[in-house]
Amino acid sequence: MFEQQLFNGLTLGLIYALIAVGYTMVYGVIELINFAHGEVYMLGAFLCVTMINALGLSLFPAMILAMACCAAIGVLIDRIAYKPLRKAPRLAALITAIGVSIFLQNLAMIIWGSRPAPFARQAVPQAFNETAFTLGAVNVSGLQLFIYAVTIAMMVGLTLIINKTRVGTAMRALAQNPVSAALMGINVDRVIAFTFALGSSLGGAAGILVGMYYNTLSATMGYNAGVKAFAAAVLGGIGSVPGAMLGGVILGVAETLGAGYVSSEYRDGLGYAVMIAVILLRPSGLLGKSVGQKA
Repeated sequence: MFEQQLFNGLTLGLIYALIAVGYTMVYGVIELINFAHGEVYMLGAFLCVTMINALGLSLFPAMILAMACCAAIGVLIDRIAYKPLRKAPRLAALITAIGVSIFLQNLAMIIWGSRPAPFARQAVPQAFNETAFTLGAVNVSGLQLFIYAVTIAMMVGLTLIINKTRVGTAMRALAQNPVSAALMGINVDRVIAFTFALGSSLGGAAGILVGMYYNTLSATMGYNAGVKAFAAAVLGGIGSVPGAMLGGVILGVAETLGAGYVSSEYRDGLGYAVMIAVILLRPSGLLGKSVGQKA
């Protein structure tokens, strides 16, 4: 029982981690909490299903195309809503982010309706619905195996992009000091746009995985997932990509174990209780660093 719940919690936690890195990347570069990120996650799921049903695509091409659309949406959100407010007070950008979130949520209701809808199960391989293998007391389904493979591959790819590429170096330089980065010849707007595109594509992928995992989509699904992913980013240390990954896993495990051993009604509360306890003991988060104000 415990082993199975732990494995299920890790599956959910990896999905939270994918969403959380989008929050933490944007915050690390421009110090903005992008509350519209949860809605991009929601749009990823709906776009994937629409491409399967309307265009007749199979799962994997639809998933890749939906992620590309989410990347474009992320860049569009930055250009329209956030770029004009680069030098405005942070409160203005925060209120704008909330407004964009509400707008996208209502737009999804207009396009796809307000009632929950199922995922396009006809496009999901039959092997995903079956037990792939049994490891001791743990039954691993094909879908869980797929989620593990996709999330881990994306996190490894993200880590390599940040640490081993020129654009990743530019992102880290911009996070350290935007003024110095611009003086060194870095195209600040282009790097910010790339950050939004990368984070949004990962958020869209997470929405697709959740849609397959729970076989349900709704226009409001981005709110809860976005809040939890933000909590995971804070838990790990806002601005730290490894911290967001760790925070997502911890939050997912805490939720699942709480639902299994306490009550499913309190699963959200238990997850947030873990976050609050960590923040009280370590305000900067598990992997965050306490730093002074930037010059």
